Amino acid sequence: MNELQTPHSGYHWSGKDNRLLEYILHSEETSELCTRFFEGWYYRVTLPELNQTFAFMYSIDDPAGGTPYSGGAAQILGPDDEYFCRTFPNVNYFWAHYTRLGLGHWQQRPLGSFPRELTPNQFKQQIKEGYQATAHLNQGKLLDPASGETVSWEYQIQPIYGWGNPHRPQKATAGWLSFLPLFEPGWQILMAHGLATGVIHWQGKTYQFSDAPAYSEKNWGRAFPAKWFWLNCNAFADKSDLALTAGGGRREFAGMGEEVALICFHHQGQFYEFVPWNSEVSWEIQPWGQWKMAARGTELAVEVAGTTEQPGTLLQAPTEQGLQFCCRDTMQGRVDLKLYSCWGDVILKAHSDNCGLEVGGLPWSGVWVN
Repeated sequence: MNELQTPHSGYHWSGKDNRLLEYILHSEETSELCTRFFEGWYYRVTLPELNQTFAFMYSIDDPAGGTPYSGGAAQILGPDDEYFCRTFPNVNYFWAHYTRLGLGHWQQRPLGSFPRELTPNQFKQQIKEGYQATAHLNQGKLLDPASGETVSWEYQIQPIYGWGNPHRPQKATAGWLSFLPLFEPGWQILMAHGLATGVIHWQGKTYQFSDAPAYSEKNWGRAFPAKWFWLNCNAFADKSDLALTAGGGRREFAGMGEEVALICFHHQGQFYEFVPWNSEVSWEIQPWGQWKMAARGTELAVEVAGTTEQPGTLLQAPTEQGLQFCCRDTMQGRVDLKLYSCWGDVILKAHSDNCGLEVGGLPWSGVWVN
């Protein structure tokens, strides 16, 4: 077992409707809610020397099949926020581990084979198009039939931080209540920081890298967020050990909506957690271009500011009507982080121009303040 494995690393689909959720809520609408399910995974590797990032987004909708939204997808946000997407209509060619991080999807099934985890060499030899990802590997090959473009990647991952103190059991991002089917959707940072070594072939160029900052997270559920924002960076100038994840959104709790947010980061072996149950978290998020967050706990306070002049790229996110272009991202944002003592002394100050910034649930009507 990977001692940095976080809760919720395994696949959440049980193959059945969530009757426990229906029983808890006693809602006539719950049966309709239970007919939908999605799970998504996000892997990223940053190349600070080029000020570029590759983000890989894998998803599966209604894996039991038989609905208009059943199927999978692989999206890539590449250099200069360029976008690539390939769908996988056959849910039977998807696989995932239930007890640890591991998933994959094939476009076609080789004769005599069934969807499962392969060695990197087996994958290259047997799979014409598809992907597979674990805690230590991200590998795939996608084809665009219209343009003939091919994208391929294979890199090994050395986890450094999961989610929490690296010397203690890892934490659920949304707290212990996230183990119950009350919060929808679920969200879990799988690896706050790691080092990636490998190669990516993209639009005729080859990107080779060694010990590049890597990150991964996931979400899942039977309900879908109406509105959210996100900041993430683990490639800070002069602070290679600093890894920040901050964000918030409107989620479902026991059939009702609530707005929550967090600011968390790892640095020099410590985990700094500003979450609703131990801190006051506030934010001011523009529809695009500016993200401001602050949090105050009993002993420490933190401020995070993200900005970008990039237009961003529309990405698909899970909705009640399947994947839709309803969020905007850039991987070339600027972020500034400040950590204070309760007396106002600055403990830590850091910045980066390699920050991932996102708003979702577009269009927004105005500034989101809480």
